[in-house]
Amino acid sequence: MNKPMRRLFFGLEIPSQIKARLLKVRAGVSGAKWQSVEQMHITLLFLGDVKEECLSSVCEVAHPIPLAPFELSVARLGSFGQPCAARNLWAGVQPVSPVASLHSAIKSQMESLGLTTESRAFRPHITLARFKRQPCSVQSLLAEYEGTVFGSFEVDQFVRFESELPV
Repeated sequence: MNKPMRRLFFGLEIPSQIKARLLKVRAGVSGAKWQSVEQMHITLLFLGDVKEECLSSVCEVAHPIPLAPFELSVARLGSFGQPCAARNLWAGVQPVSPVASLHSAIKSQMESLGLTTESRAFRPHITLARFKRQPCSVQSLLAEYEGTVFGSFEVDQFVRFESELPV
């Protein structure tokens, strides 16, 4: 019998008042699958499927990672893919460097366990919408929210999330 797997990632929680402001971005963009308030977070490191027996080791090596508290602002919108044919719409965070440092520390610890991590460049963001069927234009949304700051908060911890793929 196969041992169960857990789909894990590490991330940052976002305060509810910032999530509420981000929810107001929702617009009539055809084909958009908007994230729910429960899905809004900043992914630090996606691990994917992790064997149940590895779970305690993952938590043990992540626990002592030092985190000096820092202020993080959620500002501006962006897209993966060209704005005229976006695959994702996201809100950015600033400054990037403390988030990137935390990502690197977690990545290093997970790789020390022999876990495979993503090789693509880390770009901290909050996913707002995905465009699965076909890329869509988000140019007007990017222009409308240019320069918008959705709020700031202090980061003093990161958390382990578990997700399920939609059926």
